[in-house]
Amino acid sequence: MKVAENDRTTILQSASTQLSSLLQSISQVQTFKPKWSLIKSKLHTLRSQLLDLSDFPNFSSNPLSLDLLRSISATLNDAASLSSNCQTPNLSHGKLKTQSEIDSVLAKLDQILKDGEVLIKSGVLQDGAVLEGPNSSSISIISSKREALRVESRNLITRLQVGSTESKNVAMDCLLGLICEDDKNVLIAVAQGVVPVLVKLLDSSSLEMKEKTVSAIARVSMVDSTRNVLIAEGLFLLNQLLRMLDSGSGFAKERACLALQALSFSRENARAIGSRGGISSLLDICQAGTPGSQAVAAGVLRNFATFEEIRDNFVEENAVSILLGLAASGTVTAQENAIGCLCNLVSGDENLKLLVVREGGVECLMNFWEGEPPIRSLEVAVDLSRNLASSPQIGEVLVSKGFISRVAGVLNCGVLGVRITAAEAVFELGFCTKTRKEIGEYGCISNLIKMLNGKASEEKEAAAKALSSLMLYVGNRRIFQKEERGIVSAVQLLDPLIPNLDKKYLIAILASIVHSKRCRKQMVAAGACGYLKKLVEMGVEGAKKLLESLSRRKLWGVFTRT
Repeated sequence: MKVAENDRTTILQSASTQLSSLLQSISQVQTFKPKWSLIKSKLHTLRSQLLDLSDFPNFSSNPLSLDLLRSISATLNDAASLSSNCQTPNLSHGKLKTQSEIDSVLAKLDQILKDGEVLIKSGVLQDGAVLEGPNSSSISIISSKREALRVESRNLITRLQVGSTESKNVAMDCLLGLICEDDKNVLIAVAQGVVPVLVKLLDSSSLEMKEKTVSAIARVSMVDSTRNVLIAEGLFLLNQLLRMLDSGSGFAKERACLALQALSFSRENARAIGSRGGISSLLDICQAGTPGSQAVAAGVLRNFATFEEIRDNFVEENAVSILLGLAASGTVTAQENAIGCLCNLVSGDENLKLLVVREGGVECLMNFWEGEPPIRSLEVAVDLSRNLASSPQIGEVLVSKGFISRVAGVLNCGVLGVRITAAEAVFELGFCTKTRKEIGEYGCISNLIKMLNGKASEEKEAAAKALSSLMLYVGNRRIFQKEERGIVSAVQLLDPLIPNLDKKYLIAILASIVHSKRCRKQMVAAGACGYLKKLVEMGVEGAKKLLESLSRRKLWGVFTRT
């Protein structure tokens, strides 16, 4: 409800009168003098603060100031009644009750002074516009929509810091509505300082407020450019989110996991969470959480598993078995994150690779693949296959289970990341002549040559690396030679001006077929000699030998013609 400016002015004048009267009354108290002396000190601070607040041109028109003035008036009334009671040695309400009432007045004054300081520092009293209530969207005297959002954000952030729990809850609802509309609104709210305020509210005694707050923090975490602001909040934020994992509702746990996912890229945060039992809490959610919270918890663990120093935490908590269970029964996103976590976990650790296989990891991968998930989700499955195949004894198991055909089937898919990972898996699966032959028979050579002409340097290099291994089998060399673009594509990639591409794999491909007169002619015609001379100067492995082979054969051709 709108309150007239003169009414606010009247309340301010009334509060000033009450304050002066109370200060006079305090000088006559006879009991609890030390406490009244403390109250008197706070009242002097309050008088100074009221003067500062009244200097703001919008103080009398801001609804937040009205709430503050009402709170001041009510507290001064309570204090006046108490001071009157304390002016005689005999306390009509009893000593203990009177002392409790004085302590309550002190606490209220502390809160009032804190709220007043927030109002002064927040900037809301300097805005040329006023939100007439927590649910109002009418903003006047504002030059742009962006400025309107700034004003609204400042008002809501201020409301989250002052007033009753009920009013803070209403403000939080409005804030959630605002930041859920658009990522730009999140950026504006963060710029106005919402994150530190939200982090403090996580310590609220109200469970409802805690859950709304963690939801707001999760929304902020979903905007990439704001994550550093969350990370800057440090251990306090981490600890509060971890507590939410253990005691919050299913929805709150999911929101807490979302926020932790944004914080889980930091090595320091990974260590902190690992040392505070966070891995155990996240794995508990993977086992018994809601479908949504399981998926996000596995996503957090997936990020943490990249840090070698906390892998022992995973082993101690029986993570492999739990993650495989989720990969077998969770939602597609949960399965994807669980498999991705296992992939990161076993990287470079032969014992963990063997453990995954013993626990049924290969069968789990097969079932995931056969479930026909979205092609983008297959990247983690291909990557885990690649990772496991790097261990020769596991590679043989994968080949026997038909993984060559699975990997070959996604080499020409429309998702770049899947193609790159598949090419890397081909390299690992081509660990002997038999498997190289089988890979060639599945048509992989042609698809890998197409990848040599891709746009991304990662795709080109992954294809070149795979081909360099497959060309060790003579039958694959014959397939490569028959491909129209094979030799030309490989030679063109030798160009030193093409960055971020390891030339040794391309050199190995060409060296494997340099004995063929037809292939040599194609290499020379495509400009291989010029590129190789530059690569020799750069000290690239194998360049000199390949150049010598091409030059020698070329020279013998000259002698033959003469």
